[in-house]
Amino acid sequence: MDQLVGFFFAMVGERPTEIAAVVLGLINISLLVRRSIWNYPFGIVMVSLYAWIFYGAKLYSDVLLQFFFFVVQFYGWYYWLKGRGGDGLVIVERLTGGQALGYAGAAVAGVAMLGTFMARFTDAAFPYWDASIAVLSVIAQILLARRRLENWILWILVDVLAIGLYWVKDLHPTAALYAVFLTLSGVGLFSWRRAWKHGEAVA
Repeated sequence: MDQLVGFFFAMVGERPTEIAAVVLGLINISLLVRRSIWNYPFGIVMVSLYAWIFYGAKLYSDVLLQFFFFVVQFYGWYYWLKGRGGDGLVIVERLTGGQALGYAGAAVAGVAMLGTFMARFTDAAFPYWDASIAVLSVIAQILLARRRLENWILWILVDVLAIGLYWVKDLHPTAALYAVFLTLSGVGLFSWRRAWKHGEAVA
């Protein structure tokens, strides 16, 4: 037990910024699962820290992603304020079939373009793997901001891809965070689906 505690504090001492980002990320997604609008202040600080972390790891697609996340936090905050029910929690909506196909096409094109750019013009590590995480995260974040249930399906895919990439890049606390995200994304999908069904039933 003492060895485990010692290892933890040694890791924190070496990576205080990453550990802080991990803690903020856990708070952020826990509030997202609960459909609480207070997730956004924690998310804003978290993505700011991760922009710095990923720059140091040469994961440039992820750096760009954090800048996007920073802007979309404010968009989501505004959109959620307009879409709350009487209990203060946001109202869940679904994509149409046509919308889902459109987002899928955008994802394929986005990964191809960003991955190719990073492979040709930067020293990015794993450019297509990194680009897949970035592009899918952008789409998932847009769907999350717009309160669409399907955002959790994309986050589950992102989490699986991210765990592998961050582990390979020796970002072990972040890989562990995404393992927790994977579990919470499953909980979020179940929770939001139940909320959507309830909203549809009482409409």
